[in-house]
Amino acid sequence: MLYPLIRRFFFALDAEDAHGVGMRGVSLLSCTGLAGALAKPVPARPVEAMGLKFPNPVGLAAGLDKNGEHIDGLAALGFGFIEVGTVTPRPQPGNPRPRLFRIPERQAIVNRMGFNNGGVDRLVANVRAANFPKKGGILGINIGKNFDTPIEQAADDYLACLEKVYPLAGYVAVNISSPNTKNLRELQKDEALDALLAPLKAAQQRLADAHGRYVPLALKIAPDLEDGQIAAIADLLRRHRMDGVIATNTTIARAGVEGLPNADETGGLSGAPLFAASTEVVKKLAAALKGELPIIGVGGIMSGADAAAKIAAGARLVQFYSGFIYRGPELVGEAAAAIAGMPRKP
Repeated sequence: MLYPLIRRFFFALDAEDAHGVGMRGVSLLSCTGLAGALAKPVPARPVEAMGLKFPNPVGLAAGLDKNGEHIDGLAALGFGFIEVGTVTPRPQPGNPRPRLFRIPERQAIVNRMGFNNGGVDRLVANVRAANFPKKGGILGINIGKNFDTPIEQAADDYLACLEKVYPLAGYVAVNISSPNTKNLRELQKDEALDALLAPLKAAQQRLADAHGRYVPLALKIAPDLEDGQIAAIADLLRRHRMDGVIATNTTIARAGVEGLPNADETGGLSGAPLFAASTEVVKKLAAALKGELPIIGVGGIMSGADAAAKIAAGARLVQFYSGFIYRGPELVGEAAAAIAGMPRKP
């Protein structure tokens, strides 16, 4: 019952200001050993995916901790894995404020942050200082391109980030699906995606040889894809032997929030209204991939039942972001318990 009271305080603040206060609070609770006051116990349910063993299948999606400043505080809440970023080669301020909007009537959020982050060197320094990965915690690092890098040169930005984060990452997520960087989603098209994945996989092998460890690569895709695009992406994931796929990012659609305050703000919509569309993409990907690589299901998880539904649709792991804002840390244990109650897949 504690988090709903805390949320009332946060929701009285500007959304982005509240985010900063909340993240500092998470770190403070961890330092004082009080994180358990907000989180439910998380049942162990080890899951193997991408060659990694996750203590439980419930993760934090990228975007909440862009610069990796609060890794240990978030880890204390029981997540099976944490994904930080999106990070770009150079620091960038992102889009002008305001750029983060709540739609509480539908448990939704619209954001047009624009990959605001301190750059990959700052993130690397923060990850090096964190204890979670040193203790064997699985840390995903989500990489993107700078807003002013021409789309034709996007691969250079992804490769620059991969080079720097590789030694520290449990896995690397390649974000080509944010709607808030101009033309970024063009990279999901057949030829562009083919041209991006080939050098990334070559670099992955080179870095694996250099560092003596193989770090998996996962691709993060949008929910706003037609069936033919999903099939084509699945084919490319197989062809390039990608290690995983994250489905999905935010949507540019506004189904379920029409006419509500903030619904017409430009940006990506997340939260409960995204659940059905993102889960449908998971189902279609699972059918196309036939188990050849694991899916991380993201989008609209607001309850344990939602998390279980993603697994039933074909995901092996799940992540949430907006659900954490609306439900708080108790959602971690609730989601893990719901999945633990499901029959294990072969």
